Amino acid sequence: MKKFVCREDYPVVQTEAGKLRGYEWDGSVIFKGVKYADAKRFMRPEKVQPWEGIKDANSYGMVCPLMTQDRPNSELLVPHMYWPMDENCQSLNIWTPSIDPEAKRPVMVWLHGGGFSAGSSIEHITYEGANMAKYGDVVVVSLNHRLNVLGYLDLSPFGEKYKASANAGNLDIIAALQWVHDNIRGFGGDPDNVTIFGQSGGGAKVWTLMQMPEADGLFHKGIIESGVYWLQRDAEEQDGREIVTAMLKELGLSEDQVEELETIPYAKLAEAYLKTSPAVAAAGGYIGNMPHVGKEYLGDPVQHGFTEHAKTIPLLIGTALGEFDFGPAIPGKHSIPREEAMQMLEKKYGEHTEELLALYEKAYPGKSPVDLLSVDTIFRLPTIEFIKERCRTPESVTYSYQLTYEFPLLDGKIAWHCSEIPFVFHNTELAPLFNKEGETDKLEEAISGAWISFAKTGKPVIEGVDWPACTEGDEPVMILDVDCEIRHNVDHELVPLVEKYGKMTWMDSENIQH
Repeated sequence: MKKFVCREDYPVVQTEAGKLRGYEWDGSVIFKGVKYADAKRFMRPEKVQPWEGIKDANSYGMVCPLMTQDRPNSELLVPHMYWPMDENCQSLNIWTPSIDPEAKRPVMVWLHGGGFSAGSSIEHITYEGANMAKYGDVVVVSLNHRLNVLGYLDLSPFGEKYKASANAGNLDIIAALQWVHDNIRGFGGDPDNVTIFGQSGGGAKVWTLMQMPEADGLFHKGIIESGVYWLQRDAEEQDGREIVTAMLKELGLSEDQVEELETIPYAKLAEAYLKTSPAVAAAGGYIGNMPHVGKEYLGDPVQHGFTEHAKTIPLLIGTALGEFDFGPAIPGKHSIPREEAMQMLEKKYGEHTEELLALYEKAYPGKSPVDLLSVDTIFRLPTIEFIKERCRTPESVTYSYQLTYEFPLLDGKIAWHCSEIPFVFHNTELAPLFNKEGETDKLEEAISGAWISFAKTGKPVIEGVDWPACTEGDEPVMILDVDCEIRHNVDHELVPLVEKYGKMTWMDSENIQH
């Protein structure tokens, strides 16, 4: 029988602000919905006020309001959980093997996906951290923070009080990391060994935090899963005046009434943004929904260079082979005659099909030719560029991976955006599609084990395979598949040509927010 414990005196942890009581379940001690900060709309986060007595921490906190209604979709591929929303969303969750303050376990802080506009710490069912904590003997933390217009709308042209508004979401994350630094020892964690990791928008949060001096020293390693993509570079020198002015007009307000935005209902604020932002963006204007370059955030490192501190942060970084292939699997794809497969490919790649297929089969032997249709460039090309920039400085340690596994949907579904997450968290048991006899356990041990070994030591380890760091001119890519192996510069010839001749755009997938 699994053990449950929640008593008056256990598990109770003293934090800087007051005492918290969680619960023990099946070998993990769990605390949910822990407030790490409070904040007024558009303002910097502030520390929570101290309290007397013991607060129960056994329910997830509210998630940040979203601009559009979530709708169940592709649940086999990305199983979701939906939760009540509120602006008072600065909370975190902790899973730990014990609350021994002398344990000094590595701490792994998860940053959720959804770009900078959507998602939550519990959105994906397999974000649950108990298995990873137990399997890896680590402390796992996940958190919610402000998103979209609440976290990334630049109001600074309208007053000094709003100077932090464009980066409020990332400043929330920094406040959470400060909370971890100040309190995690009581939960069995080591504040001097913190790894931040995230997927998609969560991965982008990792590298944008590396470029924020206020975060220096609050984390020591980073893992970026399908999280390098080009933000709105052409609007970096602009501010939020145009988009905010358009929103005010839509709301029937003048610029002198900008403070009304602090109190109007969120639904009206979001509606005004959604109505006005497409025209502003189409004209090349800045519309927010991502960190804004300035004193707090120093910009895309490929464009602006890594900060001196960021160069010293070891990174594990990678993508999935078929990122935005959320469509149905192709029945019988491994038995499709080559001539028929070529006809399918020619619809996308035309006269360049033979050249691309030859490069694809060289890079990924044994994969179905039709999966060339799914090869990702949106994340992979920026990731290659990101790694090259890192390798310009010898002190920057970077390890690369690519998930190329085929999942047991119909006759095989190539790895897509989010598909590494259940393996990372050691939670494949929670997602039916991620289970195939004779393969799942092996790949789960490899992936989760590599992430955990990286968090512990700064080097990912997969038994039986040497995994070297990237160097200038050489990207050793760990292929995560039934058999894991290193391939050097695996797709450096292929991906630029896929981008050139058959470019996939953000609009190719309705699921981009994940």
